[in-house]
Amino acid sequence: MDLARFEREVQMTSQLTSPHTVSIYDYGRTPDGVFYYAMEYLDGIDLEEIVRRDGPMPPGRVVHVLRQVCEALGEAHRVGLIHRDVKPANILLSERGGRPDVAKVVDFGLVKSISAADGVTRDDMAPGTPHYMSPETLRRPDQVDARSDIYALGATAYFLLTGTPVFEGSLPEVFAHHLGTAPSRPSERLGKQLPASLEDVVLAALAKSADERPASADALAAALARCGGVEPWTDAEAAAWWRGPGARIKSARSGEAPPRETDLTVERLASPLSEG
Repeated sequence: MDLARFEREVQMTSQLTSPHTVSIYDYGRTPDGVFYYAMEYLDGIDLEEIVRRDGPMPPGRVVHVLRQVCEALGEAHRVGLIHRDVKPANILLSERGGRPDVAKVVDFGLVKSISAADGVTRDDMAPGTPHYMSPETLRRPDQVDARSDIYALGATAYFLLTGTPVFEGSLPEVFAHHLGTAPSRPSERLGKQLPASLEDVVLAALAKSADERPASADALAAALARCGGVEPWTDAEAAAWWRGPGARIKSARSGEAPPRETDLTVERLASPLSEG
């Protein structure tokens, strides 16, 4: 990655203070010109791994998690930043301060300033992950805005509820579906009844036209809070999950390297600047 671009991204991410955004504690250059940054350590599990190992989440837990993510994205959007790679693998759950199921949005590696005109970020290239990319990201990646994050969060919600992406197939097929195929209701995909109001919110976030989606992360959070028929996910249920399935997941992967986003790390990202 271009060093100037990466430094800019770290600087922008460090502005965010939501408890649901991974914190950057420090960044700078060493005396010999190496850029570094130190991030918050999270002993957590990302949503993709949770669903892959434990299956779809109950609706109440999905709402609980999404509202926290909306808080993180809402702050970013209000200061003019969009994430551009919202997906289950970039949302971690952990136990923080004695509370279970605290969500953290990580990897703002594709973050973009909506008003930036410095030419550092390549806006002519479609950013993101195929299963979570909005139609406008595919059509005009230079014109994406905060509503593209809303679409990606809708696709994330669909995955959490069903255990599968909204659209599947080859890469060209997935792109074509994002552009022109209406998603099936999550309950149809799951083969099990889900709260209709929650399905409606998820499908609204997945509208092909950005104008038809919730207007902001705050609006999406409010819509989620209004969903009827959703059994609340309690702290007691969350704590029980972390003692049971959560503990088993962490134990099963104990020999694996921790995800790079969760390390309190000094990253040696490049040679000294004089070396290019």
